[in-house]
Amino acid sequence: MDITTNSYKRVDVIKLKGRLDGTTAPSLEAEIKRLMDNNRFRILIDLSDATFISSAGVKVLLGAIKAARRYNRGDVRLVSASPKVKEVFNLAGLDKLFTFEDDQVSAIGNF
Repeated sequence: MDITTNSYKRVDVIKLKGRLDGTTAPSLEAEIKRLMDNNRFRILIDLSDATFISSAGVKVLLGAIKAARRYNRGDVRLVSASPKVKEVFNLAGLDKLFTFEDDQVSAIGNF
């Protein structure tokens, strides 16, 4: 999996490419932790090139949203998720917890 991070004035965008599974989830977790250690709590996760998300990946995203929302500091939103990836969140009952945005430009504007 490739992780690319772009920082903007109000939000950081993490773009994932490939599989988010037990092997690659720690890399994403480290990147999110790095952002939050720098007081950056508004994070968009771009899933347009993500082909698969395992339970380990979902666990990292759950931890991130919990940390970002603590004390009303920010949020973690998911952008451009494929129907297959959205189904993972639907089956886990987490589709109501996460905000899904259609494209990156409108997601940045909605923050």
